[in-house]
Amino acid sequence: MGNAESRWRAKSVVVRLFAVMLGMTLAVSSVGCTETSEPVTLTVGASWAPTSMDAWNNSGAAIPQVLLYNVYETLVKADSEGNLRPLLAQTWEVSADQLTYTFHLNGAAKFASGNPVDAAAVVSNIARLKADPGLTEDKLEQVNLIDSVTALDPQKVEVKLTRPSMMWLYEMSSSVGMIVDPAFTGDLARATAGSGPYTLESFDPDQSVTLAKNAGYWGTPPRYDEVTFRYYSDANAMNTAMLSGDLDIISNLQTPEALGQFSDTSRFTTTIGTTNGEVVLGLNHKTKALADLRVRQALTMAIDRKALRDTVWAGQGTLIGSMTVPTDPWYEDLSGTNPYNPTRAKELLKQAGYGNGLTLRMPIPSVNYAVKSAQFVASQLKQVGVTVKVEQLDNTSWLQKVFNAPGGNGYDLTVVAHVEPHDLGRFAWPNYYWHYGSAEFGRLYYAADSTVDQTQAVAGMKVAAQYLANDAAAVWLFALPNLVITTSEVTGVAKNATSLSFDLTNITSR
Repeated sequence: MGNAESRWRAKSVVVRLFAVMLGMTLAVSSVGCTETSEPVTLTVGASWAPTSMDAWNNSGAAIPQVLLYNVYETLVKADSEGNLRPLLAQTWEVSADQLTYTFHLNGAAKFASGNPVDAAAVVSNIARLKADPGLTEDKLEQVNLIDSVTALDPQKVEVKLTRPSMMWLYEMSSSVGMIVDPAFTGDLARATAGSGPYTLESFDPDQSVTLAKNAGYWGTPPRYDEVTFRYYSDANAMNTAMLSGDLDIISNLQTPEALGQFSDTSRFTTTIGTTNGEVVLGLNHKTKALADLRVRQALTMAIDRKALRDTVWAGQGTLIGSMTVPTDPWYEDLSGTNPYNPTRAKELLKQAGYGNGLTLRMPIPSVNYAVKSAQFVASQLKQVGVTVKVEQLDNTSWLQKVFNAPGGNGYDLTVVAHVEPHDLGRFAWPNYYWHYGSAEFGRLYYAADSTVDQTQAVAGMKVAAQYLANDAAAVWLFALPNLVITTSEVTGVAKNATSLSFDLTNITSR
């Protein structure tokens, strides 16, 4: 027994020593894994690069594509069907006269700094916007509707409007509604101060934007430690980057004819839906010829828009005839207004005094849909005696020459996709770059927007959209589809792009 007991005790010591050594090894291994683990990252390819991070004093969709919902949050948020959902506001009520909105804020919400997103912060933010001399026209339009804003208690805000507006709350779910930390005193063009799941880590104008996880985010934690938006002026180069594994997502495929390259479902997932992006052949109504309805109708009738969509965008997208898309409540198919008829187009040009020809300037941004559409338009207009001088510009130059041109005389035609949600009212702004200025359209639009009864308001918007189509205020080529390519590991991409955001909040990797 003594020898057996001695052997048992010796064996027990060996086992305990082995266990201790194994535990130490596992502990060292565990520490090593922690120290060497790689951050979870996502890389998104995009085509239109921002030149600033200040979404309030700059036009265009590139800034809110990155910042909206990801870095800055709004009281309410548009979902993939275009419906408004709670975000910073858990609930809200609207008075019967549609003049007073009462928002009940989420008490957990806080900025990345740790400061609360409370009623005082919302009041401060609206006051900041009202005092901002550089606010872009679309945002100024909505801010000017606000008569007063009051903190009823730390979590309750009351906003009173100067008139009823069906569009106001939709607009507040976009750039103008992004809430900034009142304590922030830095440069919003180069830094951010939001309450979203990500913060700005780095910004290389025209090249990339990198977001970092907000470790203290008040809501569902972000899925990625780092997200980089990488910009490509060459759509084929972006496709190549995706195929070679340098990208996890193409945010909106700019070469729909290349969809077949991503057909291998073991490697890629393709999401096809709709967007707010009306591809518009914009007409400068300050140009003498284009102020004539007959010329505008002629240009519309000279372009086979179905053939254009099929040629330029491989048949993807929706034909439209006014500034409205299928996800708008007031959408109707008006693509048959002023239908393709080159013979009638020549007659109208002759009646207007341009039977011997007309020359028009067309500066365009160097993005794929604009370049291809401009080539197609120029070819078709040549057939009816209209010469188009196409000039490709980088995004900054296009904004300077067309969108923000002093006096508005820097162009006659242009092609650009307007991706702002519910943007029918842009034609009611006489100083907008189209310089349309129809008093009758303005009357129809604002009457509809101010109508308290929502059914009647939607009916009024349909009348306004029909008026634009009949007046050939622009040539609506087609509505862009939402064509998103991801690796097969990435899930959660929204089918439809109904806001300006490339919303990261539901995207994750398996």
